[in-house]
Amino acid sequence: MILLFIKLLLAHLLGDFLLQPDAWVASKEKKKIKSGKFYLHLAVHTGLSLLFLAHWRYWYVILLVVLSHGLIDLLKLYLQKKHNRRFWFFTDQALHFVSIFLVSLLYGYQHDIFNWEDFILPDVLWLYGTGLFFLSFPCAFAIKTALAYYTPKTEVKKDESLHKAGLYIGMLERILVFLFVITQHWEGIGFLLAAKSIFRFSDLTKAKDRKLTEYILIGTLLSYGIAILMGLLCNFLAFQL
Repeated sequence: MILLFIKLLLAHLLGDFLLQPDAWVASKEKKKIKSGKFYLHLAVHTGLSLLFLAHWRYWYVILLVVLSHGLIDLLKLYLQKKHNRRFWFFTDQALHFVSIFLVSLLYGYQHDIFNWEDFILPDVLWLYGTGLFFLSFPCAFAIKTALAYYTPKTEVKKDESLHKAGLYIGMLERILVFLFVITQHWEGIGFLLAAKSIFRFSDLTKAKDRKLTEYILIGTLLSYGIAILMGLLCNFLAFQL
């Protein structure tokens, strides 16, 4: 059940956050069920699920997951407005998570149907790989959405910063924290946090902006907290596989 859930979850994360261009999202929000990108998005999820489950005999599992995904997406598309976009982002992802969990719970214990020997990669690689990817683009987008309301104005111009530097710095931080946790090197987290504080201190001193300081502090603690929890969760689940 756990491995089935992990594979379906990874397929979902890849399909929603890596293999869904912004143009697809815009098309879906504008045309909704009439958008061809909506069906292309479902096709991507179908292909990823089929690839990870590695056999056509799981077609009914894939069909159930993709149908539930489509219904949840339509619910979001028709109920989402400008003022509640953040609410529907997290609601949409929570519903996807629950639907994948329920499908895994329903079919994951049928060992006569699911032959886990068909899978090539070791179970722990699927587990830790999913954890690592979650901490990259999905987590970055979730944190950005959660803190969108508090984003302070800054005098720093776009050409004074590397393109998407903050995005990749955050992802690298979470990945490093995750690696420190799963390898039981907790002191590395303290070193990483101290190093970031030193580099950020001069920027915050020059800015003299309390809101910017608080925004960075909230984002950092949230980012590190999620990475630590994900590392602990993956270590716990590794013993269950």
